[in-house]
Amino acid sequence: MKIAIVCYPTFGGSGVIATELGLSLSKEKNEVHFITYKQPVRLESINPFVNFHEVVIPKYDLFKYEPYELALSNKLVEVIKRFKIELMHVHYAIPHAYAAYMAQKMLQEQGFKVPIITTLHGTDITLVGNLPVYKQSVNFSINNSDYITTVSESLKNDTLKFFDINKEITVIPNFIDFTKYEDKSEPCERSFIAKKGEIIITHISNFRPLKRVMDVLRVFKKIRSKLNVRLIMIGDGPDKEKALKYVNKHKINKNVVFLGNSNEIDKILCFTDLFLLPSEQESFGLAALEAMVHKVPVVCSAAGGLSEVVENSVSGFLCPIGDINAMAKRSFEILSDQNKHAEFKENAFKRARSFDIKKILPKYISIYKKAINL
Repeated sequence: MKIAIVCYPTFGGSGVIATELGLSLSKEKNEVHFITYKQPVRLESINPFVNFHEVVIPKYDLFKYEPYELALSNKLVEVIKRFKIELMHVHYAIPHAYAAYMAQKMLQEQGFKVPIITTLHGTDITLVGNLPVYKQSVNFSINNSDYITTVSESLKNDTLKFFDINKEITVIPNFIDFTKYEDKSEPCERSFIAKKGEIIITHISNFRPLKRVMDVLRVFKKIRSKLNVRLIMIGDGPDKEKALKYVNKHKINKNVVFLGNSNEIDKILCFTDLFLLPSEQESFGLAALEAMVHKVPVVCSAAGGLSEVVENSVSGFLCPIGDINAMAKRSFEILSDQNKHAEFKENAFKRARSFDIKKILPKYISIYKKAINL
């Protein structure tokens, strides 16, 4: 198959999943074309079945904000015609589904039939897409996609709740490519980041308010009063400055390391003992899954799709949103008991196995084949 993938080329979950999906499709000898404004962060190796097409947006004084969706739809038409693309798979409703629909209509006028698969990832539905200024367009774009998928049952329910959807929605969860970890030979070097005897807790997010970064720090402060712990904060965003001020004010700056956005997440999770994710909203919780594949138990909020990833009291603990006392208590419960910690580590890995790309990829391929044969 020849597939065009449209995504945000950032560190966020939707971009990561779209890129990993494309790379997995290429291993099956499918020709994949990424179309976006910048090369996706995980698209690094040279691959004859993978192509990247940059969407260039010319600056013009008339526009206060450059019309990206127009440039994107035009690029889609150009690439699809040139490479005889068979379908478009767009990740994130805004503005990708809208741009894909416009491209589809332009192509129809020129005799090309190219279906659209739209995968909804979260804030494009529950936050941004639900704003009055976007809602009608998002609703229209979703309903005019040929197939719709969401990354969790929770997000499917939210989509049906917030929008007037007249098509079937298929749930295809996010995934992990286990082949990347099976042949891992490099040892975990804890000494790079922590002192001898320190327990390592990690948090990864985009530091937006709904990730509740301050809860991470408050939970850590409570755990630190009982255990010798170090906190690794990976990511960047609007709440980072507030977080930095908090650690300085409470004199825990020597115990908290801010690493910013990183392409070495696997190396850090390799020696992590516990993962904290107190989000207010998570459509799936890819960061939690990435921790679990490294045998890291997760203490998180019972928000959105997290309960579909983390098994409560088995591979981690689900706590009420904002309940830092419960999160601190559950974290201490795991970290203070070596036998329980070892059990949770193995359970986390077993749970992650159920999200192996080998089990998920056939579900996308099935939809692709249905769409092409419409």
